[in-house]
Amino acid sequence: MPVYEYRCGDCKQRVGIFQTYAEYGKKKVNCPNCGSEALTRIISRVRVAKSEDARLESMSDPSNFGDLDENDPKSMAKFMKKMGAEMGEDLGPEFNEVVDRMEAGESPESIEQTMPELGGAGEAGLNDEY
Repeated sequence: MPVYEYRCGDCKQRVGIFQTYAEYGKKKVNCPNCGSEALTRIISRVRVAKSEDARLESMSDPSNFGDLDENDPKSMAKFMKKMGAEMGEDLGPEFNEVVDRMEAGESPESIEQTMPELGGAGEAGLNDEY
């Protein structure tokens, strides 16, 4: 059942009301906070589905890098969070731990020293040459 959003003219609160498609526009709605019928429909935020290719292309656009300073762990953590959110997937506890530690100001090098499993067995680490 969809949620329709309204603004109450009396208490000024934004409220969401569950209604079926058949009920919308036909059934009177009241503010769940104050009981008023003075509700005005507002448009809710919408999400746009993007393909994985579109998300990856968006992430590679340099204009999305903002004020990224690759020498500042906090700046890198902010960027990593943004990229993780853009992927729309849970990147696991290791990713979250790395981001949390970088937000606290810890360098990627010291994180890698305490988390050698990040590179995997026999693979290059975060800062190794290829």
